[in-house]
Amino acid sequence: EVQLVESGGGLVQAGGSLRLSCAASGFTFDDYAIDWFRQAPGKEREGVSCISSSDGSTYYADSVKGRFTISRNNAKNTVYLQMNSLKPEDTADYYCAAETKYCSLLSVGMDYWGKGTLVTVSL
Repeated sequence: EVQLVESGGGLVQAGGSLRLSCAASGFTFDDYAIDWFRQAPGKEREGVSCISSSDGSTYYADSVKGRFTISRNNAKNTVYLQMNSLKPEDTADYYCAAETKYCSLLSVGMDYWGKGTLVTVSL
């Protein structure tokens, strides 16, 4: 059974940090790029970051560039999203997703999805 399980969400004050984890199982993790998306109440889902499977290339939305860092540990089948200098506008449900090899940061391109973890940033 394919699973992507997010963890690490919570409540943090503006300027603080959180590290999200995405643990994968049930598929060949090394063959997949892993994306992070987020969706705030009343807003469309937004691609946040992606790390490719082939060479570990990383991609970020402009809104998080310089504040978020994505990484992966293939030995643990896990991807991390380190989020620093958090802002209230970062408040959202955060989802990880898997797509074959290359990063697209497009929802329609994902093969597998996790159920999400909530991040709330207070003033």
